[in-house]
Amino acid sequence: MTTRRHLFALAASSLLLAACATAPQGAGQPPIVFVHGNGDSASIWQSTVWRFESNGWPRERLHAIDLPYPLARDDDGKAQPGRTSTTEHMAYLKTEVDKVLKATGAKQVVLVANSRGGNAVRNYIQNGGGDKTVSHAVLGGTPNHGVWATQGFREANEFSGTGPFLTGLNAPKNAAGDEVAGPVKWLTIRSDNNDKFAQPDGLWIGAQGTPTHVTFEGPALKGATNAVLPRVDHRETSFSSAAFDTTYRFVTGQGPKTSTVVMQAPVMLNGKVTGLGLVPTDPASGSYPNNLPLPGAQLAVYATDPATGERKGPAVHGKTVGIDGLWGPFTAQAGVPYEFVISAPGYATTHIYRSPFPRSSDLIHLRAERIAAADKDAKSTVTFTRPRGYFDAERDKMAFDGKALPGVPPTGAGVSSSKIKLMEDGVRTIAAEFNGEKIVGRTWPTPENRAVVLELTY
Repeated sequence: MTTRRHLFALAASSLLLAACATAPQGAGQPPIVFVHGNGDSASIWQSTVWRFESNGWPRERLHAIDLPYPLARDDDGKAQPGRTSTTEHMAYLKTEVDKVLKATGAKQVVLVANSRGGNAVRNYIQNGGGDKTVSHAVLGGTPNHGVWATQGFREANEFSGTGPFLTGLNAPKNAAGDEVAGPVKWLTIRSDNNDKFAQPDGLWIGAQGTPTHVTFEGPALKGATNAVLPRVDHRETSFSSAAFDTTYRFVTGQGPKTSTVVMQAPVMLNGKVTGLGLVPTDPASGSYPNNLPLPGAQLAVYATDPATGERKGPAVHGKTVGIDGLWGPFTAQAGVPYEFVISAPGYATTHIYRSPFPRSSDLIHLRAERIAAADKDAKSTVTFTRPRGYFDAERDKMAFDGKALPGVPPTGAGVSSSKIKLMEDGVRTIAAEFNGEKIVGRTWPTPENRAVVLELTY
């Protein structure tokens, strides 16, 4: 849309961002509050926080929120178990911002959001007093004009571009028709054409061949600085190194010293153990993610052999999770991969394999899994997951058990996990690779109610 100003490609973004941004005033760096998207958790900001720390941002001024029920309602105006309305989402964000302001003594925060998190940010700034407490707002991949914009189709949902929630947020704020409220400085980051939720065709919402009436420019906002990153997927609009570089320049007015994660020692790890809710009206229909602690869960951590995934001796850390859900702290060894094992009533024993950790983090959240009904005939099930991005067969170099990733389409980036069902007996090594990161695990038996996850860092 030619009326939206400051649309530019990554190659030109450095100069434009430096020109249009205002460096934060006052001593030190401003506190940043990170807001995750639909169904996600604070842990998704792990690598972004590391990048800010690698550029000298104090860890105590980097706060990622954990919305207890992170899924949007089907109908925003109707209560739905395990889901959060736009009003509840905004209220939670406001409470978290107030906590950060009190803890830091700052007068304002920077808000950085991905996807649905941007809806809460916009709602808070426009309707919840955030115009006074927020200096900069960065929205990565937020469907600001909807995932669909079809008159009469699911308009009570917050992702409807023709529904009351988004039309209210997008109403012109001035004679120029700006869609953002001042005096906050606004940045949107979008993909050129690879965001699954900014597509003219309804493929990724289960309506292939049906127009969504949304364009690739859907996340852009009139009156904001609108950055375009070539080929990034929906999550990479926030969690890629390019998104970090763009965000950093906008907030500070200058480029970062590095967009990579700088190694740190010692490495102290912590996070929450969470579970899955059941649909109360129909428990057989499946589970939904939440970010509630799972007290009573048992957590054990094992150092593993990077070539075979086998354990190198007894557990190096263990804990019974309390009401706060925290499983640490744990001092990890540099360069050592780990297996995290969660045991809890009502869940499969969940084996999560992770690459070596480059820095300390308290955002290493671990979720207990359940065996899906369709997988109970398998000898072993292994899920390869990329929380901070999607798999793109045309763009990425990847393999799972030496083969192409099951369930990943040949074009587009709309799948963030891949599952292998093994029908052979016995436990063996299984490996997955993605753009240079390799994770090696073991195929624990499904008949023993065990699930295996290989989780990427980047």
